[in-house]
Amino acid sequence: MVSRYRSPVLRRTLVASLAGVALSFAYEPVAVAYLMPFCLAAYALTTRGLRARAGFVVGLAFGVGFYFVHIYWMSPSIGAPAWLALAGIEALFYGLLGAVATLLHRLASWPAWLALAWVAMETIRSTWPFSGMPWGRLGFGVVDTPLAPALAYLGTNGVSLVVAFLGFLLARLLLAARGRERRDERLFAAAALVAVTAVALVPAVAPWRLAEAGETTVAAVQGNVPGRGDDVLADVEGLTQNHVDATVDLAARVAAGEAPQPDFVVWPENSTARDPFRDTSIRTGIETAADAIGVPVLVGAIVDDGEDHVLNQGIVWDPVTGAGERYTKRHPVAYGEYIPLRGLLEPTGITEQGQLARIPRDMVSGRRAEPLVVAGVPLADAICFDIAYDDGLAVQIENGAELLAVQTSNASFIFTDQIEQQFAITRARAIETGRYVVVAATNGVSGVIAPDGSVVDRTQRRTQDVVVETVTLYRGATPAIAVGEVLRLLSYLTTVVGTAWALLLGRRSRRGVGAAPGRAVGEDS
Repeated sequence: MVSRYRSPVLRRTLVASLAGVALSFAYEPVAVAYLMPFCLAAYALTTRGLRARAGFVVGLAFGVGFYFVHIYWMSPSIGAPAWLALAGIEALFYGLLGAVATLLHRLASWPAWLALAWVAMETIRSTWPFSGMPWGRLGFGVVDTPLAPALAYLGTNGVSLVVAFLGFLLARLLLAARGRERRDERLFAAAALVAVTAVALVPAVAPWRLAEAGETTVAAVQGNVPGRGDDVLADVEGLTQNHVDATVDLAARVAAGEAPQPDFVVWPENSTARDPFRDTSIRTGIETAADAIGVPVLVGAIVDDGEDHVLNQGIVWDPVTGAGERYTKRHPVAYGEYIPLRGLLEPTGITEQGQLARIPRDMVSGRRAEPLVVAGVPLADAICFDIAYDDGLAVQIENGAELLAVQTSNASFIFTDQIEQQFAITRARAIETGRYVVVAATNGVSGVIAPDGSVVDRTQRRTQDVVVETVTLYRGATPAIAVGEVLRLLSYLTTVVGTAWALLLGRRSRRGVGAAPGRAVGEDS
């Protein structure tokens, strides 16, 4: 009996791991998004009819196959230990969902219950432990598909729900083809799959449009990183000078009539990797650039916050009044910008080793809710990985932001696929929020993205370049802002309720009620 049981689990584990690897191909750099429903169907089929412990193993195999490939860029850039640790933690969530899935399969409408549980898993792992890791959400992978306009209606969470639901309905159809479902349930699964697909594609015909609030001309400066290009700390003065030079050159082209006069300029994160309020040469460079172009510059700066902490800020630097409003990065990266549990780790000496030795001070999270006002434009700022989190952009839009800016320093990842993955996430955010997004990166990729997710202009990696575009401002909020949050909370509630209900059904079946003799609970429910 043991060998007969283990063999199917081993086969399912192998299939699940391969499906996880296939799911990674739905994202950049391969970006075949149409793989997603099939991978989700495999997840459902391989976890069905198992005990919770076996479901965890199978789900974990899926997570390992997916996440270790999806964020492999961490290994050559940050280091193999960080990659193994983070990918391993994220894979655990897919294992935990696999255990829950074995229970939810007992419910009559299990594709819907499991899809909501998938959203719960994605949103929890995106924020926990510590700052979480939002990479790999299903909603981020649809930007080049007919499903993309649904982001404005349903948000990232809602589109993740739709993709998961389609995948699990497909799994139910495959079960029906094998004769594992009753005829009426086969018809219901087929009809549900068609109906959900049709409804999900409605936004492609009727995309959501916000009210226009005027126009502005903005410049995104990519100064480039000196040397090899993957270390912003290697030549801090040279890095800032590159952005000064690019801005002064833009001013000369404006004066010559070769480029339009921007209303403001955006510099990237780490364009000043030293505190401009303490370093005279850095501050002088910023002032030189602002004076030359004659408009405010949104500077990306590392600012001291006492002896033990730093701030990662976007600072509005006016050519007349100097430094003004600031946005502080909301989601510093654990073990990349701060060290959780530092007090416990320091006595072991591990904080003096490798990548951790480059983090002598912890970065403090920001909580700004109001948009920055730059040249009269209410601007929602996001610094680097902030773009992948829901909360920062949503609250700034609710408070009147009409344009989005992403200040990012992807230099550490410049030779990896992280660059394109983050740019794809930014495109998804443009659709979701219904706004233009201006991206300024230290050495790639910078650009301007339209509200439909199309790329108006973009730079190449490891170049000094400036993008200048006139963009439309938009007021109000897409339904996605509210729907995404409601679905997050709903997914938590339904997962708890569904799991409890499934446990109750299992207890009743063991007492001889609700399950046919000789079959696993839920095999035909």
